[in-house]
Amino acid sequence: MGKKEIISVQGTEIVLLPHKKEDYISLTDMARYKNPSATGLVIAHWLRNRYTIEIIGIWERINNPIFNVTEFGNIKNESGSQSFVITVKQWGERTNAIGIVSKPGRYGSGTFAHKDIAFEFATWISAEFKFYLIKEFQRLKENEQKQQSLEWSLQRTLSKINYRIHTDAIKETLIPLELTKEQISHIYANEADLLNVALFGKTAMQWRKENPKSSGNIRDYATLEQLVVLSNMESINALLIRQNLSQQERIKQLNGVAIMQMKSLLGNQNVKLLNNKAK
Repeated sequence: MGKKEIISVQGTEIVLLPHKKEDYISLTDMARYKNPSATGLVIAHWLRNRYTIEIIGIWERINNPIFNVTEFGNIKNESGSQSFVITVKQWGERTNAIGIVSKPGRYGSGTFAHKDIAFEFATWISAEFKFYLIKEFQRLKENEQKQQSLEWSLQRTLSKINYRIHTDAIKETLIPLELTKEQISHIYANEADLLNVALFGKTAMQWRKENPKSSGNIRDYATLEQLVVLSNMESINALLIRQNLSQQERIKQLNGVAIMQMKSLLGNQNVKLLNNKAK
């Protein structure tokens, strides 16, 4: 699990953790709203309910390809008796369930459930509590989306600023005097595609042929990591142009830079957090 986030629902702080690219919500914190001194007992009472078993079983069948349907059927039959008791750990071990997990850790400990299941638990606690939980959860996701959009826009702007540095180097070094506007435009496009091929592995025209229904260009669909690398590559290419290196020499160096920097960024935790907030 990754870094936690916290929302406040009717005075109760509830931890959210990303788990396998999904949002999991702390049932332990939610249970504290109902009974602060016996959160485990609250969850246990909910889990022994036959309706609960049916609901989380349906969720697992839809979302979990390794869910043990046979063992689920056995548990479902057992849940009809007054003596039926099952823990989160037993549920997971017997059915290979993934929707509810118990986690110790630096960012939060206790029982966590996928948001779909957590909302069902909230309904069992209190209908009013559920509505406030959903409202706060949606507010958090909207804020994350706005932040991600801002980060992407800032990086896209930086890329465009660096592109001006790039085109100035082309103008001063690669464009002879007395060329037509069409010839000059071709040189700019050619250099832009040099970067496209080094980073994306294809030209702008190749991308458009592969994506005929998409608006914009290849760079408008770049990831945050790719935009960071593109900005760096534009500055580096401008320097290489001023050093009078050939396109063949430059594309080889730029491709090496793209590979090295993408590997570095994909392992960067700060960039991972930005991307996870968008998923």
